[in-house]
Amino acid sequence: ACSSFHNHSQPGTTKGTCYLINLVISALTLTLFPHPFLTQPQSYDAVEPLDLEEFLTSQLRSGETTMMQELGDFPDDDLKVEQVEKECRTVRHSVPEDGLELDPHVRDCVKSYIQPWLVKSPTLADLSDDSGRTLTSSDFDLRCLTPDQRVEGLLAWSSHEELDRFNQEARQGNRHPELFALYPPADEEDAVEIRPIPDCPKEHTGDRILIRCQAIKFEIEIEPLFATMALYDLKEKKKISENFYCDLNSEQYKNFLKPHTPNVDHSTLARSAIFPITYPSPDIYLVIKIEKVLQQGEISDCADPYITLRECDSSKNKDKLEKLRGQAETFCQRLGRYRMPFGWATVKIMDVISTAAIDRDVTDSDSLKGGKSSSMDRRAQLPRRNSERYTAIDDQFCNIAAFKPATITISTIFKQEGDRLSDEDLLKFLSEIKKTSTPQRRIKIIPGSIKLDMSPVHDMPLACLSTELIPLIPVAEKNIRPVKEVLEFPSSEVYVPHNIYRNLLFVYPQRLNFVNRLTSARNITIKIQFMSGEDPAPSLPVIFGKSSGPEFLQEVYTPVTYHNKSPDFYEEVKMALPARLTERHHLLFTFYHISCQQKQNQSGSCETLIGYSWLPIVNNDRLQTGQFCLPIALERLPVNYSLHTPEVPPVKWMEGHKGLFNLEVQAVSSVHTQDNHLERFFTLCHALEGGATFPLRVRDEKIPENKLEHELKLSIISLSSSSLEPLVLFLHLVLDKLFTLIMQPMVIAGQTANLAQIAFESVVSIVNSLHNSQELNRDQQGRNCLLATYLYWVFRLPDPPQDIIPSAEIRYSTMGRSTAATVGSMLLQSRIRSSSNPDIPGPQMSAEDAEVKNILSAKVRRDSLKVNSDIQFNTYRTFITLPTEGRLSLTPLCVFCLLQQFHEELALQMVVSTGVCRENAYKYAWFFFELLVKSMAQHVSHLDKHSVPRRSRFSDRFKDDITTIVSVVTAEIGTILVKQHKEVEQAEKVNISLAFFLYDLLSLMDRGFVFQLVKSYSKSMSMPTLISMRLEFLRILCSHEHYLNLSLFFSSPASAPASPCPSISSQSSGSCSFQEQQRILGLFELSQEFKQQHYLTGLLLTELSAALDMESEGYGNKKAINAIYSLLCSHDLDHRCIKPEVRAKVAALYLSLVGIIIDSTNYLDFTGMYTYEQWETQPTGGPEDDLENVPPINQSVAMAIAGNPFNTLGRNVLVSMQGKSVATLAADTSRHLLVCFLWVMKNADKSLIQRWTIDMPPSQLNKLLELLTICVSCFEYRVSLHAKRFIIVKRQYLSVFGNILESLTGMDRTVGQREHLRWRKDLTQWRQTNDRQDKTKAELDQEALISGNLATETNLIVLDLLETILQAVPLAECKDSVVGGVLKVLLHSLTCNQSTTFLSHTFSTLRSLVVKFGDLLFEEEAEQCADLCQKVLQYCSSPVDENRSQACATLYLIMRYSYSNNFSRVKMQVTMSLASLVGKSSDFQEEYLRRSLRTILAYAEEDTEMQNTQLPSQVDELLRNLNSILSDTVKMREFQEDPEMLMDLMYRIAKGYQTSPDLRLTWLQNMAEKHNNRKCYTESAMCLVHAAALVAEYLSMLEDHKYLPVGSVTFQNISPNVLEESAVSDDILSPDEDGVCSGRYFTESGLVGLLEQAAELFSNGGLYEAVNEVYKIIIPILEAHRDFRKLASTHDKLQRAFDNIIQKVGHKRMFGTYFRVGFYGAKFGDLDEREFIYKEPGITHLPEISHRLENFYSQCFGEETLVMIKDSTPVDRKQLNPNKAYIQITYVEPFFDDYEMKDRMTNFEKNFNLRRFMYTTPFTKSGRPRGELNEQYKRKTILTTMHAFPYVKTRINVIQKEEFDLTPIEVAIEDMQKKTRELAVATHREQPDAKMLQMLLQGSVGTTVNQGPLEVAQVFLNEIPADPKLFRHHNKLRLCFKEFIMRCGEAVEKNKHLITFDQKEYQQELKKNYNRLRESLRPMLERKIPELYKPIIRPRLENR
Repeated sequence: ACSSFHNHSQPGTTKGTCYLINLVISALTLTLFPHPFLTQPQSYDAVEPLDLEEFLTSQLRSGETTMMQELGDFPDDDLKVEQVEKECRTVRHSVPEDGLELDPHVRDCVKSYIQPWLVKSPTLADLSDDSGRTLTSSDFDLRCLTPDQRVEGLLAWSSHEELDRFNQEARQGNRHPELFALYPPADEEDAVEIRPIPDCPKEHTGDRILIRCQAIKFEIEIEPLFATMALYDLKEKKKISENFYCDLNSEQYKNFLKPHTPNVDHSTLARSAIFPITYPSPDIYLVIKIEKVLQQGEISDCADPYITLRECDSSKNKDKLEKLRGQAETFCQRLGRYRMPFGWATVKIMDVISTAAIDRDVTDSDSLKGGKSSSMDRRAQLPRRNSERYTAIDDQFCNIAAFKPATITISTIFKQEGDRLSDEDLLKFLSEIKKTSTPQRRIKIIPGSIKLDMSPVHDMPLACLSTELIPLIPVAEKNIRPVKEVLEFPSSEVYVPHNIYRNLLFVYPQRLNFVNRLTSARNITIKIQFMSGEDPAPSLPVIFGKSSGPEFLQEVYTPVTYHNKSPDFYEEVKMALPARLTERHHLLFTFYHISCQQKQNQSGSCETLIGYSWLPIVNNDRLQTGQFCLPIALERLPVNYSLHTPEVPPVKWMEGHKGLFNLEVQAVSSVHTQDNHLERFFTLCHALEGGATFPLRVRDEKIPENKLEHELKLSIISLSSSSLEPLVLFLHLVLDKLFTLIMQPMVIAGQTANLAQIAFESVVSIVNSLHNSQELNRDQQGRNCLLATYLYWVFRLPDPPQDIIPSAEIRYSTMGRSTAATVGSMLLQSRIRSSSNPDIPGPQMSAEDAEVKNILSAKVRRDSLKVNSDIQFNTYRTFITLPTEGRLSLTPLCVFCLLQQFHEELALQMVVSTGVCRENAYKYAWFFFELLVKSMAQHVSHLDKHSVPRRSRFSDRFKDDITTIVSVVTAEIGTILVKQHKEVEQAEKVNISLAFFLYDLLSLMDRGFVFQLVKSYSKSMSMPTLISMRLEFLRILCSHEHYLNLSLFFSSPASAPASPCPSISSQSSGSCSFQEQQRILGLFELSQEFKQQHYLTGLLLTELSAALDMESEGYGNKKAINAIYSLLCSHDLDHRCIKPEVRAKVAALYLSLVGIIIDSTNYLDFTGMYTYEQWETQPTGGPEDDLENVPPINQSVAMAIAGNPFNTLGRNVLVSMQGKSVATLAADTSRHLLVCFLWVMKNADKSLIQRWTIDMPPSQLNKLLELLTICVSCFEYRVSLHAKRFIIVKRQYLSVFGNILESLTGMDRTVGQREHLRWRKDLTQWRQTNDRQDKTKAELDQEALISGNLATETNLIVLDLLETILQAVPLAECKDSVVGGVLKVLLHSLTCNQSTTFLSHTFSTLRSLVVKFGDLLFEEEAEQCADLCQKVLQYCSSPVDENRSQACATLYLIMRYSYSNNFSRVKMQVTMSLASLVGKSSDFQEEYLRRSLRTILAYAEEDTEMQNTQLPSQVDELLRNLNSILSDTVKMREFQEDPEMLMDLMYRIAKGYQTSPDLRLTWLQNMAEKHNNRKCYTESAMCLVHAAALVAEYLSMLEDHKYLPVGSVTFQNISPNVLEESAVSDDILSPDEDGVCSGRYFTESGLVGLLEQAAELFSNGGLYEAVNEVYKIIIPILEAHRDFRKLASTHDKLQRAFDNIIQKVGHKRMFGTYFRVGFYGAKFGDLDEREFIYKEPGITHLPEISHRLENFYSQCFGEETLVMIKDSTPVDRKQLNPNKAYIQITYVEPFFDDYEMKDRMTNFEKNFNLRRFMYTTPFTKSGRPRGELNEQYKRKTILTTMHAFPYVKTRINVIQKEEFDLTPIEVAIEDMQKKTRELAVATHREQPDAKMLQMLLQGSVGTTVNQGPLEVAQVFLNEIPADPKLFRHHNKLRLCFKEFIMRCGEAVEKNKHLITFDQKEYQQELKKNYNRLRESLRPMLERKIPELYKPIIRPRLENR
């Protein structure tokens, strides 16, 4: 991020800057125009870099003092070399014992392990360190609400200038000085200028576990016991730690051993140990072995009491236990120094860790607490993931650093088996345990337990001892029990160079074979000693002691296995090797038999000597390690035996010299390489240093002096073939030696041997093999981590001879042999001195030495290197004296002679190298570049800077070499690219390393020279494809510390604006000359002059400009933008740029960037730009997603409402721009570019900007305004999804962002948090923090806070610029377009989410705009004014007081200034805005809007100037009107979930706008959309038909065309409801009045559009007949317009509609189901006692609607309050509970009178234009609903609705209710008629349905039918009724039955033809039942009532 790229590279840049920037830009140009014939852009050749040093000297002499004061003195140089003391884990360095004369190799090792690091570091303060400074937050005051108040001094301005000045001061208060501090850190992938600092070399430690032994308990306690712990890796079959010894014996038992432990050292009392594990594996076991003092008897005998006795049975066993204790004490006193095996136990480490593992997401942070062993550090040492071995590491087990501390109790302790004690046996046991959890062979278990605590180590515990027993830091103050660090034997290689002196030897006796020995050698022990000679005295105290004893021992005894002649051993003997080993040092083994039982005649020792063996430690100067099998001597050893191997001396051997004793010796040493190649190399190198005797012995060969050079060359060549691990371990030393050889030619045997070339080749070879190793890690720049660490921390110039440095002229110097000897000895002395401390005295100089010195100093110019350091090595003052003359043959000796400086030699070698060596040297050029730079820096640090000017620091020859190297590397980059595509990455790395090399050279060399190098680079790299390379190269150079100084020193005074014109508004634009105007415009263009003066900046901007002109998205433009962005970022956070005047100068450097950006607006992507976290909003990112979730009105409708029919509101300004060209820049890249633009605008000189805007051509100014609009969108504040998780809506914490962000309340903060308000730039390399999903609330709050501040600051910069433009308007030529353009940007900013701070300033600007340009606005910008009214009104409903008060003031000023001539229009716009606002915004709050309306009224009443006008009353009237609309509309929100109620409300509101056709139309469309969303297509269509009728009414007023419908009358065929739309009211506005009926629908095409939409919806709803009626209105209009294409498609649609009708004939069409719903109870408010008919979709069952309404209203009132009435009986109010709400729902059917049925023939007609509905209620006289047939009555209720269905709503209220009752017989008649009808229909269908027919038959003739036809007949027809009134009913029923029985007969016949074969029986049964029914009914059907058949006129029979 912004500052982090200074972390390692010194920040800033150099005069190269300008040069560099030119480069980048030219590079870009190429990419952009990759034409085959294109030469490189002219900018490469046009400007030659200046001779910088010359320019600077003259400039500084001439006294540019002001700039010096601003920026501090020009940095003379910024790379110095300093020593950094090594951090040591222990209290002192681990070094060999004092007083020894050390071997040269050991001396070099120790010196390299303890000398300080040498680090080159920048002198200027690191720019990235901004942690100490704080930023204030100006914008987020989340305190509680204050009541509304008026804006003070709203009308108190005497002049426009005063108003502007006041606003300007307010805006500038409390601003953020640094824009980039608020900008989220950029992605690091382009930040090539960050050079990672390699980790400081540290001693390797794996993950560490602390194990504390709490208790070892057995059933009985009778003697001391001793524990040994170690880790074993079963998978690798290897012991992976040294032993840790501890015991928990009580004082009583310790006293048993007093005689054998004269002293107990504190370090041996440890009970806790730290075990490191580098390679965790599931198969790591901790093994605890328990030993006891040797006693008589087998292990089993000794373990027996432990198994059989119990301490708790004390009464029984007391005597036994006492006896056993007594025996134990006796054995301890006699045999206390010998041990025997007893038991062992094991625990699987990973089981403990995995059960105690903590479920965490992040372990790194935890492990970092300790600072030392983070898993980040460890990974560097583990093999790379792609290596084979890594796959063996099971990831789940790698997390040793984070588990909960656990206590383990091991209760299984196995008895040791005397014949299975070796490590091989132990590993077998472990693998058996792994498989079956117990060993296969039955091993006895000793009852007992071991209790351990296990925990991860984060911070080093107190009182820790290293494996060498040196106290570690932190040291304990009081004497507490120590903790030991256990040495790890890693299971695989660890590639970490040695960093401390460690020299340990481990001896493992393995087995002994005395089976064939006849003596009584059975209880065998071995005494092991480390001898320095042959007498008993020289056994050295170097053996580490065990627990509770001395720290070091001279001898150690192995444990005894009772009565075993061939025992196995498991002992580990750890020794500290002496630093100087001689051939006399050896290991001595003495074998004894131990008598456990003291014999009577024996009083003396219990030891019986058996024999000896020995092992020399050194063989041919090499440490002996590995497996050995030694013979055993039976008699005293001869003199000088130690000089031979055990095979040689003539003594009596057991079994004839046969090997009987097996052992293993292992060394852990940072001195002994244990590698042939390395050992040979070091030996030969030290021979060169003098003091060696020839012939030289190396291993088995002898090398004479004349062969030395040849052998040395061979050893150098073979270095790279040594195996990887030793090479890495001794890497620092190997490289140091090779660099010494490169620097110093050798005189060997009088001949000069120049080994520089071969040594250089070897270095190249090592560098190559380290890079190619799969096992080693690289950093992100591809550098091998080990080499990078070496260069950064370790490398220092090889020590030169202190007094002898030949001048450069003496190319070789040949000396005589005697001189050579002396010179050699002097050289040797000088090399003994610490190169870092010239004060340490060397041995006195002999007279001869003095003479040589005098001779040489006469010839040699003394120009020595002195290392400037005050560091002394207090801990290590070992000096080496020269061997005496006698031992030194003065014959040929090697001599050093310094030919030239190291950097010169190195550069020369790079230039002259050839072949593979050359190829690899340039492939890994980074290594040699950094080597050169560090050696040059050391060279420069010894020069006297005042007397040696920059250009004289380095020789011309060296400069030539550097030029060659740079051109070769540049060519190499091209070559790699040409070779193959896959090596592009390699080329990029080389390119970056070259850039860093030149970057560093700028700090050390003549800068003019460096710029020539840059120029040659750019010429070679001019191919268009190399743009990316050039940009990275430039970006690195521009990040140089000197960049700013150089750029600003170059800025000629001419580039600052000539004194800006005084008060602009007071003078005419002509007062500035044309030349001046051109000059100012020129500053914003990339001119030739600019490129010369600011070489780098010009270069970079040219690249950028070219990149942005590219046609398509390219990698180049992103890189170019990121380069500029990071550069500006570094300036912004640079502590040298705090003062505004300096910032203005820096911004002036980038004015031409502004021009480039303005020209590139077409390429910007401003659609998806969000602040941090790539805001996650809907993918559309369209204009609708700012204010609401589900707006009741869509965007375009809202636009129409606000009088803005063309959808240009607010952010839709952007939509218009999107058409211009496809954006070619990614969103984040565009954002970077825009933030750069804003930074320049923020910091540039204001008067200069103003002059620029005045002189700018109008087209350019429009582009600028367009760019500002984009900036506003781009930096809009958005709530991230992460943050939304924390959102809790609390009214008291209303956010700063006004109602738009009302819900984002996570951002309340106290003032105290201000100082953290900045992105943590220092942490940006950890990019994942920004993408993490699990941020804490605090982190999210912080991010939201910073992001909000960024939004505010960027918008304020835009506002400043707009004000600057506005103040220049009086001088501009086209005032109106400027004002309109500015207003457009301001309105757009109001559309976006904004903070209160910004809003208050924006409203101030808007008010000044109204005051200054009111007339112009209201006249010329009508559409924008409508937008303005809407936006301001929207903020009047803000819950934030400050926003509301500003908006009220603004709205009042708009009314006041429009009063004189445009008030009516403003009134209409405000009214429409309100309608839009209320309908559209889902979170809008009426109470705030009401309060605002009151506030505006108060302004009107308090405005004294206007009291005599009509304004106050007019305002009052307008506000009252607004309030009523508000009340109507606001209820809608409460009923969002109740669609019917919502529609009622929308309907009511639409009704209220009857006088405002535009708004009514809008609301009708709005309702249509709502219906459509609910799939109520018919209602949606009806809304549009009403809308069309409305339009028709107004069209008929405007035009009198025959073909047009005559108002709404024409539409009544579609629906009689449409007549509502006839415009008959008095207050109808005439359509030609301004702004009325101006929408696009009030046209003929609008009318046709509405009707076509309606037809489409009718078709969707299945009302195809209505489609025809609609098209009847459309067709005449289309015919009049001769629109035959449309007519064709219309008729096509009609045909489809009619086809649909034909297809549906004979099928039932589903139109709708109707229900009556009644509401009862005061809780329903105005719904109480109202009844509605609800239209539901076809086939809706009663429970569905019941459930829906019940759900909704129980949410409103609570489940216990709502009661659903289950029947349809009339509701009695008196019976109801007043506190409850009741709903009654009844299914109803359309009702038609008989006469209506004649017209309603089809299914459609029976379902269209319905106004009457009927439902029936069964009842009996007794009050029950149901009863017997003869008492069952039925009530029919007919309801009439206000409008006909379908209508614009799905529920219509009932206006009339009629009821009539049916008697039981009438009920029977109805039922029988219905049954008969059903039978007739089923029988006569075209395609009869057998199942349906059989079902009806079963219900009619079936025998079991309860209350079936037979029973009805028996009840009503059995007897003739007594009451004559019932005669007709009786007869009607009889006739019904006659028809019924006839229909049954037809049905039975029909069924006969339909049945299948298997249904025959069923048919016969039906037939039988039918016959039975007919017979039963016959008597009743034939009985007529005589009275009914009396003739009216008696017939005259007689006349017949």
